[in-house]
Amino acid sequence: MANYNRFEAFEMDVLKEVGNIGAGNAATAMSTLLNKPIDMSVPSVQLLPFEEVAERVGGSEQIVIAVFLRVEGDVPGNMFFIMQEHYALQLMKQLLPKEHLDDGTYSELELSTLCEIGNILAGSYLSSLADFTQLQLLPSVPSIAHDMAGAILSYGLMQYGEMGDSALLIETSFLEDCKSLEGHFFLIPDPNSFDIIFRALGVRLG
Repeated sequence: MANYNRFEAFEMDVLKEVGNIGAGNAATAMSTLLNKPIDMSVPSVQLLPFEEVAERVGGSEQIVIAVFLRVEGDVPGNMFFIMQEHYALQLMKQLLPKEHLDDGTYSELELSTLCEIGNILAGSYLSSLADFTQLQLLPSVPSIAHDMAGAILSYGLMQYGEMGDSALLIETSFLEDCKSLEGHFFLIPDPNSFDIIFRALGVRLG
């Protein structure tokens, strides 16, 4: 495996550009879905060890909403879109004000809406990465879960088998009605899939 801790600024800039284009595509798709203007911030892009994923969303016991899907094709892996609960609640109050009840639960309609939002955002980033690399990235039908972050990641491991030891984190904020809503994307390629991505991007691996 390559040592991703030694990436130079140029190599991280390539990843950030993928994130920027994905954010732009996601903002357009979200605006169409919600029928109102949506602005998305310039995302923060990082590579981190898989074991740190749960910590970045508040710890393994943090209750979150997570949309997760399998990526097939040239670089198989797993993708998670994770929102802390208060951001998901805020979003639901904006989208479905008559539907939402402040009782800590989500209706089938709300979960379906959140799943579709996660699917649109994930698809935007995957399309951006596919365009940059000219690789085939095929997302599966997404699933959604409302649970502790650690439990969701463990379920992903059980569903999809061994995950790679590195994750590409794209932290993004989108503004809806002047309120900032934050979400975290984690692309966790299978072992050796990162090598394929970076070779396709023209990055020499040490």
